[in-house]
Amino acid sequence: MEINSSHNRYHRQLILPGFGKEAQEKLRNARVLVVGAGGLGCPVLMNLTGMGVGEIGIIDNGIVELSNLHRQLLYDMNDIGEFKTTAASKKLQRMNPEIRISSQSIMLTNDHALKTLEYYDLVVDCTDNFPTRYMLTDACWLLKKPMVFGAVARYDGQVAVFHKNVTYRDLFPEPPSEGEVPDCNEAGVLGVLPNIIGNIMAAECIKAITGIGEILSGKLFTYSALTNDSLIVEINASANKKLQQPQSAGEFEAMNYPALCATRTEIEIDKDQFEKLIQQKDVLLIDVREPDEVPQLNIHHKRIPLNELMGMSLEENKTVVFICQSGKRSIRAVRICEESNPALAGNIFSLAGGINSLHEKFKTN
Repeated sequence: MEINSSHNRYHRQLILPGFGKEAQEKLRNARVLVVGAGGLGCPVLMNLTGMGVGEIGIIDNGIVELSNLHRQLLYDMNDIGEFKTTAASKKLQRMNPEIRISSQSIMLTNDHALKTLEYYDLVVDCTDNFPTRYMLTDACWLLKKPMVFGAVARYDGQVAVFHKNVTYRDLFPEPPSEGEVPDCNEAGVLGVLPNIIGNIMAAECIKAITGIGEILSGKLFTYSALTNDSLIVEINASANKKLQQPQSAGEFEAMNYPALCATRTEIEIDKDQFEKLIQQKDVLLIDVREPDEVPQLNIHHKRIPLNELMGMSLEENKTVVFICQSGKRSIRAVRICEESNPALAGNIFSLAGGINSLHEKFKTN
């Protein structure tokens, strides 16, 4: 694809002072990997596609759901039930057939992350979980790849660019404990916010590729949608992070990122195990969401908000399953009740994915 053949498509940016054909050529030759095709990933992908980034990789293992559509504007009702990567690839390719889109409907793990990331010039972290964030920043540091990071919750968002000596570990040296930081499924998010933050992330990508302007390298940008307040602060490199982050490919591949971020998979059950368990008479199901949270469960259960669980005594002959919206508060509930009821350790579980993962027959509005 020659730049001249796309003059009309890119004309408005080609005529910008300091941009021109040279910057457009850099975009055309760039390879960018976007990890996460949700609230942040959608605006990042649309902007990189529109501006003519030559090759875009997409990794996400999620499926389009109705609850996505208020903020993930790349999708529509016809995409519900389809892999996000599949729906996104088709629409982005129609938007700009001159570029190459490749996608994988997988969860990126440290078994294959280095090999995957090595091909790309720039990585964009649009994920919503801490194990993947720490894994991505470690991989980019080992490969000496720049990484654009973004995060949103409720009304607030963050953007940073990690490169050279500064990584995500300098911003958050210690991973949060289980249930400490709720995601959008738990805390909610204003629909426009991921698009605002995602647009800023895309701008950082464009600046990093073309060399125009000043990127947020080693800096954190914060924004409040409620007040329009914004702030940029320096992120200082910490020598202590070398004690935690892997120093070689072998150490990286051996790292247990779920364990690092206190994700205890041994106390989680999936929806299939859940359906089998609730058929038994000696199972107690406890919903730890707040009373006004929906959808409601339409199967026999107790509703006890998480903050009321402390010190609660449970029957020793019961198997207990905790459930919340996405599976984070329920993990915290397991820990609380194991401390109060040590005899039940090994018999208390959390439903992975929470009520969001359940079949509609278990829910009612």
